[in-house]
Amino acid sequence: MQNQFKALTLSYKNAPIAIREEVALNEIGCRNLLDKIREFTGAREVLVLSTCNRTEVYYASEKDLSREIVKLLAIEKGFVATKRIQPYFLSITDPAEAVQHLFRVSLGLESQVVGDMQIMNQVKNAYQWAADAGMAGPFLHRLMHTIFFTNKRVSNETAFRDGAASVAYATVELVEELTQHLPDPRVLMIGVGEIGANVCDNFGKSRIGNITIVNRTHHKALELAQKCQAKAAYWENVWEEIKQADVVISSVPGDCFFISKADVEKQKQLSPQFFIDLSMPRSIDKELEMLPGTCVYNIDGIRNRTTEALALRLAAIPQVHQIVAEAIAEFQNWTREMIMSPALQQFKTRLEVIRQQELARYMKKLGAEEKEMVEAITQNILNKIVKMPALELKAACQRGDADALVESLRLLFDLEQTHVKA
Repeated sequence: MQNQFKALTLSYKNAPIAIREEVALNEIGCRNLLDKIREFTGAREVLVLSTCNRTEVYYASEKDLSREIVKLLAIEKGFVATKRIQPYFLSITDPAEAVQHLFRVSLGLESQVVGDMQIMNQVKNAYQWAADAGMAGPFLHRLMHTIFFTNKRVSNETAFRDGAASVAYATVELVEELTQHLPDPRVLMIGVGEIGANVCDNFGKSRIGNITIVNRTHHKALELAQKCQAKAAYWENVWEEIKQADVVISSVPGDCFFISKADVEKQKQLSPQFFIDLSMPRSIDKELEMLPGTCVYNIDGIRNRTTEALALRLAAIPQVHQIVAEAIAEFQNWTREMIMSPALQQFKTRLEVIRQQELARYMKKLGAEEKEMVEAITQNILNKIVKMPALELKAACQRGDADALVESLRLLFDLEQTHVKA
């Protein structure tokens, strides 16, 4: 199975925001796609990850299932034609490259704001959904926990997690820059999902203190407002709050709430000068920029904002690469040992059968104490016999040439051909 791991990825690096939002999946969509892949393909050990910057599927299969998976994704999103979006997907069929890509994505090396800590929580959610769907087996479990451990090493041993160079922090930094001419800018935060909550947390470290939070579930807005020393308003008053704000930030998906140019034009004495869209799909009409004095920013618009913290993270990347290389080497050793384990277990079982057969021939002639002694002696002999090839196989795994030894062991003792399954 470890030689069948693959990845299918679409990200901000090769797809514009319009394409990304077209294929973006929420939790229900990710879970549904997992079910579809399980039902209609032969893929095993599947992980579906979808964020504002990427939609990816990691899977184990003997053949490349990228076309089939893109079709299933299109069905989940409600469109049939895939020719338009297929070119934006990159298929990684080399197992080592697929593993390395998942490491890089999970640790934030592939994020728009390098080192973004939000991605790790999103990866953990994707892993949980895979486990819930019965699509996480020994290989994926081991891989994900290796990644989580590596993330802890990166946090503890490098400056890659220092500071707050995240999308949320970059948003706050943008707001500070845009409103530097205003004495007490009024900021409206719509939506209290993970990124909305992170933005509000970062405002706590900012000079900007006039924050109002609106959410469909009011008690969530109230809880976050109390935590961040902000104000909470009822969803029914969202348009009134928009009219009073200098900056409107939305993290609500556009298929749930949308601020259109037509809706804005209906409002009288509208004061916002700046709209920042952190949603996927987008929830703020780009055409708002046609209105006098109004600017619209989306995630792609804040991607290149740098800070001192970001500079520290960039400087720490070589250390992160070294830690990742060590983790991947250790993981590869484990996958090689997975190949030899079934054969070694068969070898031990075959010897145990011989031991039991020989004991059965002589045990009847022995007393209780003698039987116990013979049992212990022969068991110790068997363990020592097994230990020698086990150590040699483990060493061969480290060298990367265990396959020949496993095959020799199989032929010498007439063992069955074994396959590591997902």
